[in-house]
Amino acid sequence: MLAKRIIPCLDVKSGRVVKGTNFLELRDAGNPVELAKRYNDDLADELVFLDITASHERRDTLKNLVRDVASEIDIPFTVGGGIRGVEDVRTILRNGADKTGINTAAVETPEVITEIAEVFGAQCVVVAIDAKRNYNPENGRTIIETNYGPCWFEVYTYGGRKPTGIDAVQWAMRAAELGAGELLVTSMDRDGTKIGYDNALNMAISTTVNVPLVASGGAGEPRHFKEAFTEGKADAALAASVFHYESYPVPVVKDYLRSMGVNVRI
Repeated sequence: MLAKRIIPCLDVKSGRVVKGTNFLELRDAGNPVELAKRYNDDLADELVFLDITASHERRDTLKNLVRDVASEIDIPFTVGGGIRGVEDVRTILRNGADKTGINTAAVETPEVITEIAEVFGAQCVVVAIDAKRNYNPENGRTIIETNYGPCWFEVYTYGGRKPTGIDAVQWAMRAAELGAGELLVTSMDRDGTKIGYDNALNMAISTTVNVPLVASGGAGEPRHFKEAFTEGKADAALAASVFHYESYPVPVVKDYLRSMGVNVRI
């Protein structure tokens, strides 16, 4: 059985790591280079760097900062935000990334997923899906029963600013078919809440697609990581607040998971 991965996330705005709740009320969380070094030393399995305003501001990713972060780590490194096509990916990889995350451009121009995968390989293409619950059932949607009633999950773009009307489960299936090597699924409803991952969303996607799923949004304690793996069937769990503010450092989370029988790298 493949080991489950624990992945800290650096949400970067104006050169600083920030963290909010439900994609709003952002607050400073530190220097991205210093945090990256800490997570590398803590034996995190991977690191994700998201330039969260690049698409909204219609600019390129902060490549110099990406290079500075990459110079401090020797774990797999995914960079997203402002990635629009093959040349953007080439630039990011040349500055030290191993994989690239793509969200808005993939939704607006789905064929870009295939173009990037054909040039750099599917393992390089992480399609990020920001999804929010919609309790107004509509025909053609993937309806999921939850504790709060039936809902479907709607995809948002531009850093959670723009609803698209696209069903997240159906989009995940299409993204995988187009060549995505991995899906980074963030629950906008759970983001920053520390009440646990949205495992109804995670399981709906993980049991439908045949590529690895990284669960994101809602981690508040070690138990939530275990639930992401057992209930959400995720392959990896990404978190920010619990790591940035050292509520539960990466080694603490991994020790707990191992004690609960979850296969993780120590």
